[in-house]
Amino acid sequence: MSAFVLHPRLAADTAFVADWDLSRVLLMDDARYPWAILVPRRADMTELFDLDAQDRAALTEEVARAARMLKAMTGAAKINIGALGNLVPQLHVHVVARCESDAAWPGPVWGHGAAVRYEPARRDAFVEELRARLAP
Repeated sequence: MSAFVLHPRLAADTAFVADWDLSRVLLMDDARYPWAILVPRRADMTELFDLDAQDRAALTEEVARAARMLKAMTGAAKINIGALGNLVPQLHVHVVARCESDAAWPGPVWGHGAAVRYEPARRDAFVEELRARLAP
């Protein structure tokens, strides 16, 4: 069995936030949307059903935890949750805080223009706030 390795595209497009019991929590480096990505730290997972029942339940709870935190932190009108995997086959779940004034509202964020990278200081401050709010 191979070890967990983060897909190179996820590594390039995100900032590390935390490792939870199951998932690596990442911040999508797109300042247009507060956007977390949870990646189960299991090797060779591409589909939700590849996880065993215990890990599927854990992932559901971790996604809900991230969604609650982002909603409280941003006052979002809606939290979008998706596990697409068309470009990055490694199992990962997007948790995106949406508001009526964002660039893609009311449509999906995927494929809507080019990402706008955070200024490094702003990204680092947002990551620190996420870490503080996500602490047990």
